[in-house]
This record gives sequence, structure tokens and C-alpha cells, in this order.
Amino acid sequence: MQNKMKIYLDTSVISALFDERNPERKILTELFFNNIEDYEIYISNITVIEIENTPDLQLRNKMEELITNYKILIVNDDVEWLGNEYIKHGAIPESQPDDAYHIAVAVINEMEFLLSWNFKHMVKLKTKNIVKMINTLNKVRQIQIIPPGEL
Repeated sequence: MQNKMKIYLDTSVISALFDERNPERKILTELFFNNIEDYEIYISNITVIEIENTPDLQLRNKMEELITNYKILIVNDDVEWLGNEYIKHGAIPESQPDDAYHIAVAVINEMEFLLSWNFKHMVKLKTKNIVKMINTLNKVRQIQIIPPGEL
């Protein structure tokens, strides 16, 4: 039996599945979800909290239903430490610690990919380069941070 790739989803991927405002992003997300059984899917308690804080009740219910079968990773001391390293070195702005923790929880739990539609803070070259540098210096696993359409 072949091992499935371990994929971490941030909240932007889950919400994109229901977002009619950006049809291209929605279609690319749907294509990923059509093949989701090919992967081992993980989210974190950050993702759960972000979904619980969604003001649109109908959207929140759809997202909560979607994530019921995903494994939930927990932010622990190692995740907080690594996330703070990303912030300290400028990978993620100090004002967005959850974005740093999304990356850190995926790295600490040895995910192969982190999927995100967050191009402002996560899916960008500067962030990827700093994350790679910090992970190398700390001898932790490297991770690919990409949008669902690139998988």
C-alpha cells in the first residue's frame, strides 16, 4: 500500500470551496477536493477556531461539515516557538501570528504540503525563502507552501 501525501489545509482553502466571488479560485479548489481521497488531510485547531468565528452562519455550517473527517493538529510549544521564529525573521507580519502558526504546525507535524490561497502572507517567495532558511537552521522538515491549483 502506497503512503498518501500529508497535506495541511489552511482556512482559505476550505472557505474557497464555497466562495462564489472568485470563480477561478473556486474551480481550482473544487478540482483539488475532487481528488482529496488521494491525500491524507490535516487541519489545525487554528483552522477550527477561524471557522467557528465565521460570521456567516450558513457558510460556517458548510465549512464545519466539510472538516469533520480531517485530522486536527494542535498548536503546542514547539509550534509556537517555530511560528515566533518565522515572525521574528520577517516571514510573517507580527500582526498575523496565526499565519505563522499555520506554517509551523504543518512543519512540526511533518506535512509535505501546506495549501493556501493566502498570497498576502503565506504563498509568496519571501515567506517561502525565510521559512526554508529557518527550517534549515533548526533542522526541521522543509515544506512546500502552494495554492491548491499547483498540486
